[in-house]
Amino acid sequence: MARDNTASPFDPCVRRALRDAFLHNVPTMALTPQDVSRIAHLARLALTPEEERAMLAQLNGFFGIVERMGQVDTRGVEPLYTPLSALGAVSLRLRNDEVTETIDRERNQRSAPQVEDGLYLVPKVIE
Repeated sequence: MARDNTASPFDPCVRRALRDAFLHNVPTMALTPQDVSRIAHLARLALTPEEERAMLAQLNGFFGIVERMGQVDTRGVEPLYTPLSALGAVSLRLRNDEVTETIDRERNQRSAPQVEDGLYLVPKVIE
């Protein structure tokens, strides 16, 4: 089985980075090992104790990043509709809202088994 070049959360260098990130940026609402076990159960994942420890560090590291992002003062910062607009002006590539096709009801209903007055007739299924 071929391996891709992405790092696994169980690689020693990734574990060390996650541990360091977790130890220095502990979120105020850190998950417990019991939380990870419950999440794994709900997601129908069978994790080994080592995988649970790595997952705990990874999830808490993620929540720590989210918490730090929430502390950034963004008052006066306009939201970007695309990251490219941070580099310069980006013109929208929208077309004019014009009718370009017409509906040919007669042609569309040719394949219908039954039609009456422009409506599709279907069998009654509810009494």
